Amino acid sequence: MHPMVLDGGLATHLESLGCDLSDDLWSARLLADDPGVIRHAHLDYFHAGADVATTASYQASVPGFVRHGLSPREARDLIRLSVTLALQARDEAGHGLVAASVGPYGAYLANGAEYTGDYDLDEDGLAEWHRERFGLLAGAGADLLACETIPSRAEARALARLLRETPSVRAWISFSCRDGEHISDGTPFEECLAIFAGLPQVVAVGVNCTAPRFVPDLVRRGATVVYPNSGERWDPVNRRWLGLADPVEFGEAAAGWVSLGARFVGGCCRTTPAHIREIRARLT
Repeated sequence: MHPMVLDGGLATHLESLGCDLSDDLWSARLLADDPGVIRHAHLDYFHAGADVATTASYQASVPGFVRHGLSPREARDLIRLSVTLALQARDEAGHGLVAASVGPYGAYLANGAEYTGDYDLDEDGLAEWHRERFGLLAGAGADLLACETIPSRAEARALARLLRETPSVRAWISFSCRDGEHISDGTPFEECLAIFAGLPQVVAVGVNCTAPRFVPDLVRRGATVVYPNSGERWDPVNRRWLGLADPVEFGEAAAGWVSLGARFVGGCCRTTPAHIREIRARLT
């Protein structure tokens, strides 16, 4: 199988287009406020060489939208709209797939828990929390689900339960990782791979929203979908990114991940269409 190029940081590109994403809905707020700019951002990634657009539903959830004053019906419509916008961009570009983003419970909490797995719900509670949005996205017309930035074993098991309930739904699963051996809650990465081993509709398991320096070891441990951050570090005290990330170096690194066995490669936070263009140039 020829490697597929994923898109880069959707929120990062939306900010470069002038969007303010400072509230806890992040890019999902634009589903209500400016859906056209989301479609524009998806199209920019397709034009940069991406094979896959990942929807603006990472931070979207019914309780999250209701918390901001929308009705449950309006919230469900916006979640479906996230897929429609990516499909429209795909059709305009004339190629590609759409992956509906299933963000972690920690994204709803908006307290950084997607990088720790420090949750107030157990596996049963996490399955119930994910169930409605999972079903909405699974039925909205995307080619597959992107269950991403998963920080804990319990949340992985909850998502595996939902996938068993919907065997026709294809998905990839990607974890946030603390190093080259463990996901964010400390579970060994290989144990997380095993959770999905018996699910034929899972097309890949891997990592995202993780430092690029950890990716080679994680690919050696079995990760086949990889889309790390740019390499910059978030300063939570001053609320800013530190360091610089070069798209050329990122593209070179991505080619290395493919040589180690990755089959889906792209970028997450702080990566841009320029990063995806460099990946495409090295995999063509």
